[in-house]
Amino acid sequence: MGDADPDTGYNILVDGQQMVVGGTSAVAPLMAGLIVLLNQSLNRRLGFANPAFYGVEHLNCFRDITVGDNGTYSAGFGWDPCTGLGVPIGAQLLQALETTTAATQQGQLQTQSHKAEHAHAGSK
Repeated sequence: MGDADPDTGYNILVDGQQMVVGGTSAVAPLMAGLIVLLNQSLNRRLGFANPAFYGVEHLNCFRDITVGDNGTYSAGFGWDPCTGLGVPIGAQLLQALETTTAATQQGQLQTQSHKAEHAHAGSK
């Protein structure tokens, strides 16, 4: 996805001078773009995406970062405060969110049907 390291980030050209920039300011627009593409593909808005990301079976949706640190925390296996879930893999994340969305919609339909049955039974 993105390289937030200010030493190894993105080569850019500013006023004719080449430089490397990184950090969350460089990666945030990439993540925003991924969210837009997910929204379009799912035909709905993710909104606050963290619950959706943490709610999917994420083992195949994120590439774990296991080496490095941010000066306070170190990366490790699985979730860590330095790299979170890791780097999102867009296609796998979309597939997991589609599956989660379908299961949620099916559960909502069953709940509505169950409520309707009880309401109908109570009116007799």
